[in-house]
Amino acid sequence: MITINTPIQTPEIILSTKSVNNFSSAQDKTILLLKKGIWIYFFLIIFEGALRKWIIPGLASPLLIVRDPIAFWLLFTAWNRGFLPSTPYLPLIFGIGIISIFTALIFGHGNFIVALFGARILLLNFPLIFVIGRVFNRNDLLKLGNYMLWMALPMLCLIALQFYSPQSAWVNRGVGGDMNGAGFSGAMGFYRPPGTFSFTTGTTTFFCIVNIFVLYFWFSAHKINKVLLISATIAVILAIPFSMSRGYFYQLSVSLVFFVLASLRKPQYLGKMLFAALFLAIALTLLSPTKFFIRITEPLLARFDNAAQTEGGVKGTLGNRYLGLMGQAVDQAFDKPFFGYGIGMGTNVGASLISGSQNFLISEEEWGRLIGECGAVLGLSIILIRVSLVIKIARASYNKMTKGDLLPWLLLSYGALILADGQWAQPTALGFSVLLGGLMLSAIKVYA
Repeated sequence: MITINTPIQTPEIILSTKSVNNFSSAQDKTILLLKKGIWIYFFLIIFEGALRKWIIPGLASPLLIVRDPIAFWLLFTAWNRGFLPSTPYLPLIFGIGIISIFTALIFGHGNFIVALFGARILLLNFPLIFVIGRVFNRNDLLKLGNYMLWMALPMLCLIALQFYSPQSAWVNRGVGGDMNGAGFSGAMGFYRPPGTFSFTTGTTTFFCIVNIFVLYFWFSAHKINKVLLISATIAVILAIPFSMSRGYFYQLSVSLVFFVLASLRKPQYLGKMLFAALFLAIALTLLSPTKFFIRITEPLLARFDNAAQTEGGVKGTLGNRYLGLMGQAVDQAFDKPFFGYGIGMGTNVGASLISGSQNFLISEEEWGRLIGECGAVLGLSIILIRVSLVIKIARASYNKMTKGDLLPWLLLSYGALILADGQWAQPTALGFSVLLGGLMLSAIKVYA
């Protein structure tokens, strides 16, 4: 049995130093109860889009926040039973959330529903990261990774079917049963498939996380079924062309870089990695002339070509679209109203309630949205809190990696991005960010 002892040299992250072994019977029941709630939250991330598109499309609007009652219940139960972690992040983010509601009503858009919808990100979802980190242990992490590997091949089959089907097909039906389809613009007449999610970002995020566990399990193969691991590996690779996501391709590259850096410290890992790279190179050489390979890769390559013309290639995409817009948001922070335009206004729901359309009223980028909604002081404070948490997790993950534990380091390869700059206005992206943030906190605890 894996047990939790004490946090790794960063107690302000983990929120508690009490060992699970010392919990009473009542506390053990609370832990199991909270874990069940977290699992429900996880499965709702995966299948919320399916509910809104195919199963009960008539309830698409209320189902947008279907995870929020679970988040509220988890936070209330954790607080009521003494399991709400003690960390400065929680009062800070909670205070900013409450203040932002009042500033939105007094100085901003003035719509209470919009303000509440925006503030729920800070009041419900962000604190849940710490509850997951407190309650989950290494067994739970590996179990969740196992589940995601089981989901990978069926998800690949679904996005392949969506990729080849017209947008009018049932499998491509949009939120609320929209007959125009849920696919997003791609290339060569193909659309980026959303999988079971309401938007294509869900597909990208799902496979990014699956890839992390695939990398980890290949070098801890005794912890996973080999056939399952091979099928999930195939799914991760084939998801690159079928998703047509440049972000997914770039993120796979980042995770591989993290793994290479870890392998340099462990020669036995490096040897396995070189063997895997050689196997992949041979497989690509054999597949590249085939009609199947050409047909599924042409749309992705066309997307890269189109991006190279409009954004200036990889340098333009990463330098200008990503890092450049983050810097621009900070640089122009004090050009906005001091209290911003009001929390929630930068979300699609807020935009719809205020203007009647779902166009971005403030900014499509996360840092620009935060500053535009809450103003320079509160917006930059939220950004600093998120970045500070990432830095603390990164330090602890690096320490774990140097001691031979790759999982925290690999989780960081993607978690650092979506925790610091993930687009939390989008519910699926928010759910995955909360989940992965909690998994990272859980992974950096010390296990016996």
